Amino acid sequence: MTTRIAIIGAAGRMGRILIEATDAAKDSEMGAGIILPSDSLIGADAGEMAGLGKKLGVSLKGSIEDAKDDFDVLIDFTSPEATMANIEFCKANGKGIVIGTTGLSDEQKASLQAAGQDMQIVFAPNYSVGVTLCLNLLRMAAKVMGDDSDIEVIEMHHKHKVDAPSGTALRLGEVVAETMGWDLNEVANYGREGITGARPHKEIGFQTIRGGDVVGDHTVMFAADGERVEITHKAQSRMTFAKGAVRAAGWLKAQPNGVYDMQDVLGF
Repeated sequence: MTTRIAIIGAAGRMGRILIEATDAAKDSEMGAGIILPSDSLIGADAGEMAGLGKKLGVSLKGSIEDAKDDFDVLIDFTSPEATMANIEFCKANGKGIVIGTTGLSDEQKASLQAAGQDMQIVFAPNYSVGVTLCLNLLRMAAKVMGDDSDIEVIEMHHKHKVDAPSGTALRLGEVVAETMGWDLNEVANYGREGITGARPHKEIGFQTIRGGDVVGDHTVMFAADGERVEITHKAQSRMTFAKGAVRAAGWLKAQPNGVYDMQDVLGF
């Protein structure tokens, strides 16, 4: 059964790529494109706006309310505040939602989890198949090397990214901490400066780099005496994330209420 997808923020850089990915998907179709109510592109065809060189027969709309009859699953890569409002709208109107927004607070994440009792949600900091694979490799590495290694997470993104560390970096750290039986809130170190003293063993360090147009580079390092293992993922195109999000939307429609991630979507 075909899933009708709505993309919010459709005129943005990620929104346009999501339109392209949706158009290319076999089991999904573009149901709605939502942009700001003040945008001059309202009424334009989503396919032409996204540069597909063809019309999709989907006119851009200025609010999610205007599009509520046109979609089954919403894809949301916006901001924490907007995402929380969109969750409430989708819950009230029987829609699923795929969330790629990062920077949510602990309170917002708790509200998201609670909403999953009454609706379908996929929530992941990264929709790349490769990153999802790396999460599983990290569990293995942490089990084998964690007790004998110093663990660092290093990430780099483009200069326009507004949150740090990235949601993906935090998830990588969470997976390592969970495997080690640690609480990430207690062992994370988000930056070093000055005379810090010797590095404690029970610590996960995070280093954030911002610059240029880097889509997303992540490395988790297990540094032991005499050897070092690094698990690295480099994203070269946002299409990687868009394809994963569209795949998640198509998968979500057939699922019961709950909060899922890409591990679930890919069957890991």
